[in-house]
Amino acid sequence: MTRNVRSIAMTFVVAVFTFTSAAMAQSYTGDWPATVTHSQRSNGTNCISLTDDGSFGAPHSGEASLLSNNGPVSGYFTVVNGLMTVAFSYPSGEGDCCNFQVFTAKANNGQIGNGVYNFLGLTDIGLLTFGKKNGCSI
Repeated sequence: MTRNVRSIAMTFVVAVFTFTSAAMAQSYTGDWPATVTHSQRSNGTNCISLTDDGSFGAPHSGEASLLSNNGPVSGYFTVVNGLMTVAFSYPSGEGDCCNFQVFTAKANNGQIGNGVYNFLGLTDIGLLTFGKKNGCSI
């Protein structure tokens, strides 16, 4: 009887550890290098900071910051059906809203892959590659 209780307890501990590890592995919270290539105006590496707390309606969504030497720009991100969209808005310069800088990439299990960069308003598009989580140098 004691052996069965010990076996059940050990199975429970292993199951909790497994589910906890899987849930933690799926978080997108962190700083991500995002490199744009083949763009007319925006080639280079950006640092995007994400807070994955579900605050924008999807289980994996939240605030985003584009970190640069000029200071952070606020935005948001969502992951839906394996596709991440990170968006930042800027005033157009004519008193109305907005130009949008959008990073779109494949995302699954806490990892972000390749995608497309688009700066709407400047008509700029390029290829996008995300680096390793917490790999930013800014």
